[in-house]
Amino acid sequence: VPKSTVPNFRVPSGRGCTDIVCCVLLVLAVVGYVVVGVVAWTHGDPRKVIYPTDSRGQFCGQQGTPNDAAIPGIPAAFPGIPAVFPGIPAASELSPAAPPCPPPLQICVSKCPDRYMTYLTAHGTPSSLEYYRDFCAPEFKSARKAPIEVLKDKECPAMLIPSTPLARRCFPAIQAKKGVIMVGNETTYDDGRGRRRNVTELLEGAKKANVVLETRQLAMKIFEDYTVSWYWIIIGLVIAMVASLIFIVLLRFLAGIMVWVMIVMVILVLGYGIFHCYMEYAKLKGEAGSDVSLVDLGFQTDLRVYLHLRQTWLAFMIILCVLELVIVLLLIFLRKRILIAIALIKEASRAIGHVMSSLLFPLCTFFLLCLCIAYWASTAVFLSTSNEAIYKVFNESACPFSGQTCKPETFNTSNVTKLCPDAQCLFAFYGGETTYHKYLIVLQFFNIFMFFWLANFVIALGQVTLAGAFASYYWAFKKPDDMPAFPLFSAFGRALRYHTGSLAFGSLVLAIVQVIRVTLEYLDHRLKAAENKFAKFLLSCLKCCFWCLEKFIKFLNRNAYIMIAIYGTNFCTSARNAFFLLMRNIIRVAVLDKVTDFLFFLGKLLIVGSVGILAFFFFTHRIKLVQDTAPPLNYYWVPILTVIVGSYLIAHGFFSVYGMCVDTLFLCFLEDLERNDGSAEKPYFMSQNLRKLLKKTNKGQPDA
Repeated sequence: VPKSTVPNFRVPSGRGCTDIVCCVLLVLAVVGYVVVGVVAWTHGDPRKVIYPTDSRGQFCGQQGTPNDAAIPGIPAAFPGIPAVFPGIPAASELSPAAPPCPPPLQICVSKCPDRYMTYLTAHGTPSSLEYYRDFCAPEFKSARKAPIEVLKDKECPAMLIPSTPLARRCFPAIQAKKGVIMVGNETTYDDGRGRRRNVTELLEGAKKANVVLETRQLAMKIFEDYTVSWYWIIIGLVIAMVASLIFIVLLRFLAGIMVWVMIVMVILVLGYGIFHCYMEYAKLKGEAGSDVSLVDLGFQTDLRVYLHLRQTWLAFMIILCVLELVIVLLLIFLRKRILIAIALIKEASRAIGHVMSSLLFPLCTFFLLCLCIAYWASTAVFLSTSNEAIYKVFNESACPFSGQTCKPETFNTSNVTKLCPDAQCLFAFYGGETTYHKYLIVLQFFNIFMFFWLANFVIALGQVTLAGAFASYYWAFKKPDDMPAFPLFSAFGRALRYHTGSLAFGSLVLAIVQVIRVTLEYLDHRLKAAENKFAKFLLSCLKCCFWCLEKFIKFLNRNAYIMIAIYGTNFCTSARNAFFLLMRNIIRVAVLDKVTDFLFFLGKLLIVGSVGILAFFFFTHRIKLVQDTAPPLNYYWVPILTVIVGSYLIAHGFFSVYGMCVDTLFLCFLEDLERNDGSAEKPYFMSQNLRKLLKKTNKGQPDA
């Protein structure tokens, strides 16, 4: 583009399709992604995640299966937990490479057992045997067989243990009373072979199950809190949205006043937080248990316990004091630059005033991101459940067919039963030996890669659309007469029509780096137990380098998309021009761009802090006018944190539009200074007052 010309957004005749190769690659990748999804949905079965199975691989409690009528979906595994009896591995741990041991007996039951009992003791009592029959295999019809034959044929478990249902499975009901480990109020149990065992032998096997049980109880309490407070949470989020909208509208007309009011309010809010923390710290002085340290207390699911410690409020007070001090010092050193940032924010407010629909555009980006996440998650679930039920030959005596794959339908008529009379064809694990199953890990990797690529493409589409709309405002000599009738829709159409390939290029580069980072995180997780310090050091260095690379690429992509929206050049050219343009004006970038980011951060902090304080006082019953209205909660931090996080996302959505507008106008201004000289032939497009202020930020650098 010649230096003497400016882009025409009304008639973009100079534009053409850019990075066509990347556009074709994206289309082919999306088609392949759809094919992978269809294949995964054809072979996958999410019931494997939701419903457990018995020893034969049949679902428990699922309609259309043999266990759907009388079974509500709780399998009782006896022994069921591999670590309870280490000599008997679980079916899921069997390896097709070695002859497997017989899997534990897993039976679908209507309810978990609630008492200790062995088959030997129940065999002689009709009432006990009738109770025991509910926990036997379906083929167990008669008690005429000798107990040793029943146990050998695995028609019934050797013993029952008091259990509790968890995730549709029965686990030993382990509890601690005064430091004594008990199961069903007993410290010992009969193992079914006439020996008494200590219940601590069950502890290791059920340790992880108890962690899951505690997590489940915590999740249930959190769910209860959401059920009684969801409408108040929505009200809090609506307040955050209204406050953000009012703040943005006021910026449109009172940018200077609103920025200074925002700065003062942030300082006051943080000051009140420091005062409140000090008052709570002083009030707890002398109270029993308030001097316990956080290290000694450890992690507690009930966060209210921490609020009774002086050390907690001291930590809060120190954090707020440091944050207050940092903000005050930054304001002192940047006081002159803030005036320039305010001028740019005023110009951005005028641009947004002419493109008011841009405030709602983040909802479109959010919706498309939700579609990407939903498709990725569903495809991942279907791929992970694409394995087939594998049955193996199990035999207690020597058998040449032991460990080989078999089919239950034809097993009884095969030669295996003739050569090995006591052999059984039992469900071993979920797997597969077809080409599709061998490449499942490759398909999962492709699924993750496409998720990052499409998610970054959606974000890039949103950025280039906003940049195109705001650039059309800047380069309009007579505003708004020279602007397109619908700037946002025009920019969206230009991005899809001409620059899909460029957006695909930029998002592809970023996706590759993000996939590498995910791979490094996976390797780091796998090497946590390793003792190789050099490998850990090298991995940490690589993680740090790729984190920095990702941040740089995001910064470069953002500015490249702005140049694409302005001039319609390809990605590499736009990235190069944007980078060197910023380097030629590095002082302006460091001073102005970051100051506006700091001011927008203060705006988000003000909204989130105000709504968060209001939610804190409401849910802790400290507002007398509505003290009886607030719902009773198990953990009042649940709705408070939800409101705070939701408020931040809402405020970030509104301020992200302002941030993109400021970045676009800033690059347009730099281009304006380099392309024009203020003469009649090459007039400036920015106001004279703002141009004087912005030129002051580049003292010592020659202006083009």
